[in-house]
Amino acid sequence: MTVSVPDGAGTGSPPPSDEPPLLPHLEVLESEAVHIFREVAGEFERPVILFSGGKDSIVMLHLAFKAFAPATMPFPLLHVDTGHNFPEVLAYRDRTVETHRLRLHVASVQDYIDRGILRERPDGTRNPLQSLPLAETVRAGRFDAVFGGGRRDEEKARAKERVFSLRDEFSQWDPRRQRPELWNLYNGRHRPGEHVRVFPLSNWTELDVWQYIAREKVELPGIYFAHEREVFRRGGMWLTAGEWGGPKDDEPVETRLVRYRTVGDMSCTGAVDSDAATLDAVLVEIAASRRTERGATRADDQLSETAMEDRKREGYF
Repeated sequence: MTVSVPDGAGTGSPPPSDEPPLLPHLEVLESEAVHIFREVAGEFERPVILFSGGKDSIVMLHLAFKAFAPATMPFPLLHVDTGHNFPEVLAYRDRTVETHRLRLHVASVQDYIDRGILRERPDGTRNPLQSLPLAETVRAGRFDAVFGGGRRDEEKARAKERVFSLRDEFSQWDPRRQRPELWNLYNGRHRPGEHVRVFPLSNWTELDVWQYIAREKVELPGIYFAHEREVFRRGGMWLTAGEWGGPKDDEPVETRLVRYRTVGDMSCTGAVDSDAATLDAVLVEIAASRRTERGATRADDQLSETAMEDRKREGYF
C-alpha cells in the first residue's frame, strides 16, 4: 500500500499554504490609515488636516505624506491656537510648515477673546474655548473633510467614534446620524454646509504610535522626552507656569525631571515625572503604564464626567 505524505511532513516545516503571510500589526495600521487618506482624497473636494505639533498629529501628517508619495501631499493644515501653547510645540509646527512648504490656517482663540465673542474661564484653561474658532474656520474655508488625530483608546467619548464622523452645518455631532462602517467601507455623503471628521488613527494605541515613531524615525518636539522644567502642583498634575494663571501663592514652583505624554493647552496639560530621555526608554515606560495619556495628564477631560462628550457635541472633537 502506498501512503501519500504531504510536502514538508517529517521535516518540522508547516505544509505549504495559499494564504498570504500575516502582516506585522504596524504594517496593518499604516495600510489602513493610508487607505483612509486616499479614500478622502477621492471623495471630498476640500479636506484639511488638524495639526497642532503634538505626536498624534505628527504621525498623521507622516502617514499623509506616505499616502501620496512621490506626489505632493495635497491637503492644507489647520491649527486652533489657544494662545497658551507650549513654545517648543509651536516652533515645531512652524518648522514643519516651512520645511515641507505646507499651507497653514490658524484659528486664534485670543482673537475671539479680543473681539468679545469668547470670555476667559475662571480656571484659565482655553481648551474648552476652541469649538467656536474651529467651527467658524471650517465653515469659512468650506472644508468638507477634517482629519483629526483622535484614537479610540484615549477616552470613552472617542472610543465610540466612527472613522468617518458626520457633522452638521454647526460642526455638531449627532449619534443618531452616524453610519455603520463594515469591512472598512466609509460613507462620506453629506449635505451642503455639513462636513465629515476623519480619524485615521482610530484603531491605534499610544504604544502603537510610539512604536511607529521609533520605526519610522519620526522627529518629535523635545517636550516628549525627559528634561528639567519648572513646574508646580495643581489638581494632582505638574503644570508649567505661564501667563494663563499659574502658579498661585500657595503653589511653589519646583525644578523637576519630567516629560509630556500628550500636549495641549499649557493650563490643562500635565507633565509626568520621568527619566525617559530616549525612544527606547519611552517605549518601556508606555508599555508599563496602566492609564491613558489623557486620563493621566489632561485636566480638561476631568472637568466633568462628560467633558469630552460635551465638546464633541459642540463641534470641537
